Amino acid sequence: MDKDKITLSHGSGGLHTKNLINDIFYKHFSNMMLLQGLDSAIFEGESGRFAFTTDSFAVKPIFFRGGDIGKLAVCGTVNDLSVAGAKPLYLSCGFIIEEGFLIEDLNRIAKSMASASEEAGVKIVTGDTKVVEKGSADGIFINTSGIGIVNKNYWMKKIIPGDEIIVTGTIAEHGTAIALDRYSIKAKGNFISDCAPINQIIGSLEAFMDSIKIMKDPTRGGIATALSEIADYANVSAHIFEENIPIRKEVNSINELLGIDPLYLACEGRAIIVADKEKSQEILSQIRQLDNGQNAQIIGHFQESKDGQVLVENYFGGKRILANMICDALPRIC
Repeated sequence: MDKDKITLSHGSGGLHTKNLINDIFYKHFSNMMLLQGLDSAIFEGESGRFAFTTDSFAVKPIFFRGGDIGKLAVCGTVNDLSVAGAKPLYLSCGFIIEEGFLIEDLNRIAKSMASASEEAGVKIVTGDTKVVEKGSADGIFINTSGIGIVNKNYWMKKIIPGDEIIVTGTIAEHGTAIALDRYSIKAKGNFISDCAPINQIIGSLEAFMDSIKIMKDPTRGGIATALSEIADYANVSAHIFEENIPIRKEVNSINELLGIDPLYLACEGRAIIVADKEKSQEILSQIRQLDNGQNAQIIGHFQESKDGQVLVENYFGGKRILANMICDALPRIC
């Protein structure tokens, strides 16, 4: 790896992304709000607390089974706001379009964004368009920013041993769908991205906000990286059980064939919720009442340790550490 140049691994969401943020962006943009390291910045307004987030999308291919770059852009920003405990309200969108891009495809993307916005109950209220010379971009890139009002009962709380980890649905769906379409792999089975807004799920948990410690959407780097970030932030360790992780057999099988660990593959319509053990079963039951939460599971818990590790235990009692991702097996998934 050339230490003097940006590589694809810097965009993986793993260790190199973390180092890039710490060594350059935190260094030059340092302020208390930014240094919290959250997917959304939280700030006080006259009428309460607000969440503000931004994200850029360069997914390849642009159209994939279960969605496209437009749907992904809306859902990604809505979901970042949702796991901050916020009700998403308004989005901006910025387009960087390569000369020669088909008007028909742009129409299709805009229609998809409108549909996803309607489903999530948000409005796209401002935006920008830039066109660059042919060869200067890979078709189209999109940036979306969003703002929402944070639930007055939700605050990030200290994680303690025994707190349980809930995942709101089957994992690795988005990353697997992207891999199959990108490499034109023909496989039997229902492979479709989980790309969807999760604000309905989070909104249904209002009565449990006092018992929820932290929430995160496991996008780049999958549930392994998301849990590693939570463990590192909270100075504890996570212990998850392979048999409890909701993953469809065909998804698991295709990733075994490709040599990819599905625990590191992106989800774009799921949330990880860390909750008080006393309330986790009630939270799980509430999530399972929703159409897009029927496969939710408690996959493990946090335990006393300051090493920030994520330990996964298999069916036979064998254990392995989920290391920080160094190299992304599947770049440009969002």
